[in-house]
Amino acid sequence: MINMSYTALYRKWRPDRFEDVKGQDAIVQTLKNQIETGRIGHAYLFCGTRGTGKTSVAKLFAKVVNCESPVNGDPCGKCASCMAIKDGSSMNVIEIDAASNNGVDNVRDIREDVVYSPAVGKYKVYIIDEVHMLTPGAFNALLKTLEEPPSYVIFILATTEVHKIPVTILSRCQRYDFKRISVETIVDRLKELMEGEGIKAEEKALRYIARSADGALRDAISLFDQCNAFYYGQELTYENTLSVLGAVDTEVFSRLLRCILKSDIRGFIELLDEITLNGRDLSQFVSDFTWYLRNLLLIKTAASDNIEDILDVSKENLERIREEAGVLKQEGIMRYIRIFSELSGSIKYSPQKRILLEIALIKLCRPAMETDYSSVTERVRFLEKETDELKDIINKLKEDPSQISQITVEKKEKEPETVKIPLPEEIEKEVIEASKRRNEILNNIDGITKELLLGATWSAESKDKLVIIPKSMEVDITLDTETTRNLINTAMDKVLGFKVDFEIKLKNRNTEKKEEYTELNTIEGIDMEIETEE
Repeated sequence: MINMSYTALYRKWRPDRFEDVKGQDAIVQTLKNQIETGRIGHAYLFCGTRGTGKTSVAKLFAKVVNCESPVNGDPCGKCASCMAIKDGSSMNVIEIDAASNNGVDNVRDIREDVVYSPAVGKYKVYIIDEVHMLTPGAFNALLKTLEEPPSYVIFILATTEVHKIPVTILSRCQRYDFKRISVETIVDRLKELMEGEGIKAEEKALRYIARSADGALRDAISLFDQCNAFYYGQELTYENTLSVLGAVDTEVFSRLLRCILKSDIRGFIELLDEITLNGRDLSQFVSDFTWYLRNLLLIKTAASDNIEDILDVSKENLERIREEAGVLKQEGIMRYIRIFSELSGSIKYSPQKRILLEIALIKLCRPAMETDYSSVTERVRFLEKETDELKDIINKLKEDPSQISQITVEKKEKEPETVKIPLPEEIEKEVIEASKRRNEILNNIDGITKELLLGATWSAESKDKLVIIPKSMEVDITLDTETTRNLINTAMDKVLGFKVDFEIKLKNRNTEKKEEYTELNTIEGIDMEIETEE
């Protein structure tokens, strides 16, 4: 037989005492002080985003002011008044949804009702939810009653958009701003629910739910309820949570970032195919990837002490994020965040989410496509440089027109030329062995560094120094960092049993000269017969 009496967790676990209200300590303490000292106001305005406890605190306040035996500012929860308010049968607490009862006639009904004192209890409490939805006429009708209500009437107005409320209403209320609730506070509350409901869940799953709720405890409890319903009777794992909420693991973000750094458009299109086929929500994907980029930026700019607490990531993912941050420039990460922040604002209600996401990713891979201020100023700088050179040529021709042939020769000489860098005559065996066993070395490097070093040229600059030239450096990154050096040194030591002095050379962007290094393994006459481990 189907059980039809199930109560949603967010309703079942609505606070019965002020100490159960999470994340709003200042508001709770102020209201308790008013109750204990008898300095109760006649009109309150609760502001804040959804799910932060406005309605819960309003109901709790209504319960305690009518309680027959309050305890330290909290309702007893046992008297007839408390029980009636809890099950919604009390005549002293009137809840009004202003979204559907927003006219002048609805407010007139309130004005007619307030003249009657409560038959049982001390106060009649009117809780008007989403009060900003009232019409201008309804607000005007409410003014007089709100300013001078009978002594037994309390108004509690709740809103998520306080800027839409007239100043005349605001000035008649005590205003309380409910702040977003921290991830840690939400996780702690979810753990209390787990114990009370006998549910098992991984810490990582709870943290993801808390972060997805975006500061709304009610949303977090609803998401937790949804995930638990899908995997009822089982432990709620991180992977199961991602599956229910249509989210992706951070490993996918790492793969996407590698595609962007390599300008691999085909690669990220295939990755998007995989994401959409698995039923992942693209709007949530954009939001989560933006958060991932934020973590990279904090790693790049913040001190390293206890950084995992700030980033809200597991320790196993922290090292990978550190490595990725090491090969990115701060300006590059900020550019990525800017583009994805703009995308998150437009993708939510777009019918073509996939196309918008692909365009944004192509912009990341092709910086020249952008027309933002920073890109334009950079192009203007180059144009000014070329204009100055052209002015010099014109001035020379004015002085002596016969110089035109000489100027033409000079311009030809300035065209980029390829300079081949020869290998040294003698190369130590350690350098040769490192070059020959490069694949083994790279296989012992994880993440982005390995991806960016694939296809690199391994050459030598002197007999005892290895030179590594990455295949492509078209994106705004640098591999010549301490992080990269440590990873390569560790891999060499593991594979070879020794370290080789090396240098990572970025491709020369100088337009007057292009250096071309000779691949070490392709030169004849060098003994490459070195034993390698299988």
